[in-house]
Amino acid sequence: MDFMVSFPNIILTDKKITHLQLNESCSFWFGDMVKVTVDVEKKIVGIGGELHADAEQRLIEKGSRSEDIWGINFYPWLSSDNRIEYSALINIRPRQDNPSMELKNPDLRERIQQIVENLILGPDEKLV
Repeated sequence: MDFMVSFPNIILTDKKITHLQLNESCSFWFGDMVKVTVDVEKKIVGIGGELHADAEQRLIEKGSRSEDIWGINFYPWLSSDNRIEYSALINIRPRQDNPSMELKNPDLRERIQQIVENLILGPDEKLV
């Protein structure tokens, strides 16, 4: 799959976004951060939304499965090891052994980090 779709202020993509797009998304939503949903199977991200569920719904409309989508908060101006907060209401999934908002599975965290670094902001990149 090779696409980038923009809904009103939500970006769905499996391609790297520009620093300008990331900056604009942060500015539009929360200033210093943006909510991101990640389909760990299709390696697609949804960037933006007031709630993680907003981008999650857009991903589902494009063929993603709810059980493959996890939410994070992304702080692009922090150091690369502090940019991702693995916390979202959509992460509460006792059936998938995640009973809290915080994503506990280290393997899923690693997969999400790799996808985010490939599509949003790499570990050596800085947003200025």
